[in-house]
Amino acid sequence: MSADRREDTTERQRGRPGASGRGAALGMSLHLATTDAGNALLERDPLALMIGMMLDQQVPMEKAFTSPSVLAERLGVERLDAAAITSMPPDELVELFKTPPALHRFPGSMAARAQQLCQAVVADWDGDAANVWAGAESGAELVRRLGTLPGFGAQKARIFAALLAKRLGVRPDGWQEATGDYGLDGYRSIADIIDEASKGKVREYKKAMKARAKAATDAGT
Repeated sequence: MSADRREDTTERQRGRPGASGRGAALGMSLHLATTDAGNALLERDPLALMIGMMLDQQVPMEKAFTSPSVLAERLGVERLDAAAITSMPPDELVELFKTPPALHRFPGSMAARAQQLCQAVVADWDGDAANVWAGAESGAELVRRLGTLPGFGAQKARIFAALLAKRLGVRPDGWQEATGDYGLDGYRSIADIIDEASKGKVREYKKAMKARAKAATDAGT
């Protein structure tokens, strides 16, 4: 592990205020999965939450965030383990993703991406997904760290950082500026979902944004 990663881990061990990544320890609850068991896993398992975020593309949000609990059930574990997933034969992991109901619309490619994500967590963050955000000195640093993860781009990194801040209390200095519009009050992303009503508002916002983008594209053709 690199020197800066070791420093980050040391900072986490000092118990830096506001850097906790454990939603259950903070008394927070999530409403992203379709089942209570799925949400409970997201609350107690940082890797499950991270994988759910990675899967949140080209499938309904609820599907993406329920799949980590289905994967854990198929593996026969209570929490997902980055080292264990890293060491799995790729074809075995693909089979777990493909088994009906499949964990994603594209199970093969997303199984590979999930394994790459776990490999990065093991190689760079001591095998603990929470280390990615623990000890981050600023919101910009947090977004930068998240953006380096396989399956995370700039937008996904900002959304996930906003989720960590709003729902799990991970709020390094400048997190609102670093997350842009996702750090504002409103119903723009998964970071703003606290119940079924807010989930519907987020869905309507996304629908409106897609319609606006389509109208802009059509106007330019």
